[in-house]
Amino acid sequence: MNAFSANAATLCAAFCFSALLNIAHAQAPATPPAAALPANTPTSGALYAAIGDKPAIIYDAPSAKAQKTYILSRMHPVQVLVKLDKWVKIRDADNTIGWIESTALGNTRAVQISANTAEIRAMPNPNATIVFEAQRLVVLETTGPVVNGWLPVRHRDGQTGYVSKSQVWGE
Repeated sequence: MNAFSANAATLCAAFCFSALLNIAHAQAPATPPAAALPANTPTSGALYAAIGDKPAIIYDAPSAKAQKTYILSRMHPVQVLVKLDKWVKIRDADNTIGWIESTALGNTRAVQISANTAEIRAMPNPNATIVFEAQRLVVLETTGPVVNGWLPVRHRDGQTGYVSKSQVWGE
């Protein structure tokens, strides 16, 4: 083999290796895996918000040119991890992390039922009458702050009551 063909072979191998690295890097997730924190475990002092009146597109990076990973429905509660100028890094109740445009967040607060079934009571008391039950993953609008472990909530059909904070995610 002459020097020219040896150099060409080395250059070709380096190019192919570089191309493979670029492909692997492009396919690597942009955010930490969901197993980084236990699901349904908010961090201390966590800031929560909810998606606004329209569904929100979740991206894998803070750019409209980034890959669209999924969509969250309106009023869906999220934990705010990072705020940039026009972008917010969020985590949902499934511990999935992504980026949304800051305008996708609404002014209303919401929680998601994390228990299999949550009893919504007429008063903030475990012995109060049950107004309705909400199944796991149901989203409820919050109507006030937590008081003695109870959160006032409203279902989208208009029913109101109090849910134990231990039965929801997003507060």
